Amino acid sequence: MTIIHTTKVLAAVVLYARIATAQNYRDSSRLQIQVPSSLFKSGGYAHRGARFGAPPYGATIMQPLYYADATLCDANVDKRKGYPTRSTVDGQMEPWPSPFILMMDRGGCSFVQKVRNAQHAGAAGVIIADNSCLCSDEECLNSTDSTISCEENEPMMSDDGSGGDIDIPAFLMFKHDADVIKREVIDNNQFIQVEMAWALPRAEDHVDYEIWTSPSDDISKNFLKNWKSVASKFSDHTNFTPHQYIFSGVKKCVDAQGTNLCGNLCTNNGRYCSLDPDGDTNVGISGADVVVESLRRICTWMHYGSSNTSGEKYWDYISGFMDRCDNPELFSQQSCVDGVFKNVGIDGKIINSCMMDSGGTGAGEKGHNKNILLDKEIVEMEETSVIVVPSIFVNTIFLRGSLTVVNVFNAICAGFLEGNAPELCEACSDCTEKTACLEDGFCASNNSESGGGVSKRFFGFTLLLLCSIFGAIAFVHWKKTREEMRDQVRIILADYMPLNDGDDDDQSPMDFARGGGSASLIG
Repeated sequence: MTIIHTTKVLAAVVLYARIATAQNYRDSSRLQIQVPSSLFKSGGYAHRGARFGAPPYGATIMQPLYYADATLCDANVDKRKGYPTRSTVDGQMEPWPSPFILMMDRGGCSFVQKVRNAQHAGAAGVIIADNSCLCSDEECLNSTDSTISCEENEPMMSDDGSGGDIDIPAFLMFKHDADVIKREVIDNNQFIQVEMAWALPRAEDHVDYEIWTSPSDDISKNFLKNWKSVASKFSDHTNFTPHQYIFSGVKKCVDAQGTNLCGNLCTNNGRYCSLDPDGDTNVGISGADVVVESLRRICTWMHYGSSNTSGEKYWDYISGFMDRCDNPELFSQQSCVDGVFKNVGIDGKIINSCMMDSGGTGAGEKGHNKNILLDKEIVEMEETSVIVVPSIFVNTIFLRGSLTVVNVFNAICAGFLEGNAPELCEACSDCTEKTACLEDGFCASNNSESGGGVSKRFFGFTLLLLCSIFGAIAFVHWKKTREEMRDQVRIILADYMPLNDGDDDDQSPMDFARGGGSASLIG
């Protein structure tokens, strides 16, 4: 088996494992029908949340539901169609009245495209009606045409790579439930009120959050670089644990003789693996390089992060590595890593000893090539059912939606008991410019306590500017008035006061009038 073929097989195995374990995620969202009461379900409706968009953690969206009766793959959305029907004006049905939650059918295009079109149409949230049953869902199979094929695994509402502009939440509703709702709005023209809610277990004083990333994942790298400054501001109020995503190759990459079948995708003779970030095992960064860097970051956190509330040197290393070593030529070069260690004040000998003492990353003998730190990471990954990289858990709940600084900030703030959130949450939660607020530590665009008034910073700056302007005007006016009075005194002295023919040492009044005197007549 060639390494390239093994890479494809390994990628397929990892993808299958991710899909198969998706149902194990602890989800904090809720989908419920509030009106009519006949559609209310105790415990809510089964659903799956999108892995893009911005779920408002700690909040609820409760709005009327409209069924578009379309897949919504066309960007030109006809808002005058769909159900329940509305009154007509000039022969046309009125558009969906905002705010509303929009339901559409699955299929025809990506989930991201559907939700984006719904967002542009003014939807506050989206529910996508599944068009096929799960093979394990007997209720759905019994109520559906037997000629329609079923799906073995639950669909995942994944980001297609372009979902960064979406800021509304979306759910996928399973077919047998979605069919009931569609019949109600189409056949009975029934008004339906839907509740979409996102809750988190609340902590009294400290919120726990974990981040699973990979040194080779671009989304992980962008998030970590932007999250660094926010993490330090949260350090006194959160318990943070970073994790590295690797996977075990024991079953797929090691044969009965203990031979590594996956080549440079793995370390420790095939035991610990990562996919090749370049897609080419012959050039660039290898999967084994990613595993080694993952172990290095685990040791860096152990010695310079876990015992320090802010983990400043850990974050400095991550940022420094991305700036200096994150390219095919330097990624695996120890000299580059040593340079970053020296620059941020980390003792490289301590980290190297940690990596070796835990078992290292060499091939070793069969049965004697384990690394206790990497084994621990794999066990925690399997227990947590991590299926997406990057992944974030707040108070043990997996966060859905796009991985942005603002989304994670909102989720962490929602994890505190009311009244116990740190000042950063109070300052930035209602700020219209949250990114700037998180960087500065205060909101410069609006003041959440004044109901739309100006911020303290803006008010202070404006007051200082006005004082400076009026001060300058007053000085100019004083100077001008002083000169005018000098001119008047000069005229008076010239007309009425005789010239003094005394000693030369005595100053003449005309000398003063000409501006030569040092004393002032106007105080």
